[in-house]
Amino acid sequence: MAGETAVETPVVVDNKVEEVVKTDKEAIVEEEAAALKEEKKDEEKKEEKEKPAPKEKVEKPKRFPVHKQDFEKDVVYLYQFNRTPMVPSVSPFCLKLESWLKLSGIKYENVDHKMKLRSKRGLLPFVELNGEEIADSTHIIEVLSKKFEKPMPLELAGDQKNIAHAMNTMVENHLHWIITQWKSRDMENMLKGYKIDLPALLGSKLPSGLLNFYFKHAIVRKMAKKVKAQGLGAASNDEMDQMGKDDVKVLSDMLGEKQFLFGDEPSLLDMTVFSHLSSVVFVEKDYSCVLRDFLESDCQNLVGLVNRMKDRCWGDHWTNATGEEMDLNPHIPKPVPVEPEKKETKEEKKEEKKEEKKESEKEEKKEDEKETADEKKEDKDKEEKDEEKK
Repeated sequence: MAGETAVETPVVVDNKVEEVVKTDKEAIVEEEAAALKEEKKDEEKKEEKEKPAPKEKVEKPKRFPVHKQDFEKDVVYLYQFNRTPMVPSVSPFCLKLESWLKLSGIKYENVDHKMKLRSKRGLLPFVELNGEEIADSTHIIEVLSKKFEKPMPLELAGDQKNIAHAMNTMVENHLHWIITQWKSRDMENMLKGYKIDLPALLGSKLPSGLLNFYFKHAIVRKMAKKVKAQGLGAASNDEMDQMGKDDVKVLSDMLGEKQFLFGDEPSLLDMTVFSHLSSVVFVEKDYSCVLRDFLESDCQNLVGLVNRMKDRCWGDHWTNATGEEMDLNPHIPKPVPVEPEKKETKEEKKEEKKEEKKESEKEEKKEDEKETADEKKEDKDKEEKDEEKK
């Protein structure tokens, strides 16, 4: 029928379908389509190869809530007040903690923080251990003694614990404030008694006048206010001195003839008494301290206890941590300094050149003399030969 599209129908021969014969044009179109398909596959493979490898995720180093990020595992980093020439620390709590670390043999390092850092509670001392801050000297000792399994040489039990608790409360909550009142009543006497250099103590390069003003108003007055807050502000200096004498007399009677307060080995109470009385016993002799004089005259056994604890905990380190050196870490070996090569001065170089010149001139002179002697000898030999011929 006109207008209908002719459809190519395969011919059936002997029940077999005869394959349709394609025209050249159709074959070319199919070949081109197949070629394009192959080219597309090749391009996709090429693109996959050229794709840059996905970047590996680099994990940022973990930040710890402490000041020292590059800490060494199980090393205690101690933050405290700076050294003084008379005692390693005028703070009994700092001295108590560091002395305990030394006695226990725990690996620690004092951090030179230039007096700029405080614990989260605004206090010194505090420590950092494995990325964690621990504050309050008594709490620090409790935590570290469990962590490192380091009890005191003498562990108390029964009634001894009760006595130690009562005595510790008297020392840290009463005697401590009497000593603090002595420190705050006369700033100049205190500074000279400990031979304190304010720029070194405060870690500042400001003029001495400004540092004196700051120390008096920001530190000494704060100490006096804290004493008043303990209910001791109404007492006169003489009354405070007498209360201090009463406290140390109780400790002296308890010690008696013993080496330490509970026997032949030190307990934590001995450490507390040592750290507080050190700031009295080691005050420079030329400056006024009523409690120091009373200890030396009426409580010499306590002076002996302080010195025994000092030697037991510190040994030679006490000397390095005080005096002119005031080393923050006398227990850490120092690298041997390499002697720099001696630089010759201009004068020395000039002298060396002069010497070299003189030596050179001498050598030249010797050579000239030798040549002259050889020439004379030749002339003489020649003359002798001429004489023989004649």
